[in-house]
Amino acid sequence: VRDAFDIEKESKETRSRYGEGMESNGQEPWKWLLQARRLVEAGVSVVTACTYGWDTHRDNFPMLRHMVPSLDQAVHALITDLEDRGLLEDTVVMLGGEFGRTPRIGDITPDGRSHWPEAGFLWMAGGGIRTGQVIGQTDDRGERVIGRPIFAQNVYTSLYRVLGIDS
Repeated sequence: VRDAFDIEKESKETRSRYGEGMESNGQEPWKWLLQARRLVEAGVSVVTACTYGWDTHRDNFPMLRHMVPSLDQAVHALITDLEDRGLLEDTVVMLGGEFGRTPRIGDITPDGRSHWPEAGFLWMAGGGIRTGQVIGQTDDRGERVIGRPIFAQNVYTSLYRVLGIDS
């Protein structure tokens, strides 16, 4: 596992595929996700790659235009690598936050968005989870949940199933 932390052992081509050199608001998602792949490959059963700097209360759109491409490239490289190495079926990749963003722009600053616990998102891939589906729905403005809300325990139940834990 110790060697898994040394991402310099990866080829320049691999590091580039993950987005090396694409700075994102002072963050380097390519490093976290490449290291996560290396840890999974080394047999680590649970890996968390935690990001920061996504509080776009000010300059929301310029910040996201700068931040999202590097995260998107790194996530794509992670999923592709896990699949190519035969690890995706046994690995769950989750991307999300603890809440969403206000459906209206300008609630704090003219170009910002505040925290919105009423609705958020969680993206999952791998682990034998049936993909290509949307579970849960909000109204047209993204303000309120329509139908049955999805709670953390629903997500944990899916994860427990993949980990072989009886929920």
